[in-house]
Amino acid sequence: MLQVTMPSAKRSVFGKGPMRRLRSDGKTPAVMYSGGKEPVALQFDSPVLFKNLLYIHGRNAVITLEIEGDDKENRQVLVQEIQKDPVSDRLVHVDFLEIDVNKPMEFVVPIELVGVARGVDMGGELVVHASTVRLRGCPLDIPDAIEMDITELDRGEAGLTFGDLPLSDKIEMLDDPDVTFVEVQ
Repeated sequence: MLQVTMPSAKRSVFGKGPMRRLRSDGKTPAVMYSGGKEPVALQFDSPVLFKNLLYIHGRNAVITLEIEGDDKENRQVLVQEIQKDPVSDRLVHVDFLEIDVNKPMEFVVPIELVGVARGVDMGGELVVHASTVRLRGCPLDIPDAIEMDITELDRGEAGLTFGDLPLSDKIEMLDDPDVTFVEVQ
């Protein structure tokens, strides 16, 4: 899984007016939730945060927050929600969820098809029934994407099932392994 480190600082100002001043100073407010513990108010440098969020967009990523002024030096989090201004497209607020990297969680991982199927070269049509798979495992064991070679697929064959995906022993598949996700017709 993708890992990114982001610097941040604890935020001590709250409310509409102070948040506007914070944003005009080039900072973005954020909150880190910790599953039953008190939420931690944070602030980020807007350009750095935007660049990092753009880098991890659409991918499963564990973010290590280096929080200035916090009792814990580093915290591992996932992005929970990103709020943007609908007109200017600027970041307004970000919510993070603190996780335990040693505790299994559920993730949706994209499947990347590699190569050109032999059946497509013979005039068939590639039919993709699913482009993602649901997995359970420790966040650092989950792959960023799963590559599957489809060059051996022939027209009229059974196709590839979720059970054909190459997975590590540390990862559990939540989807039915007998379901076909790609075939050539």
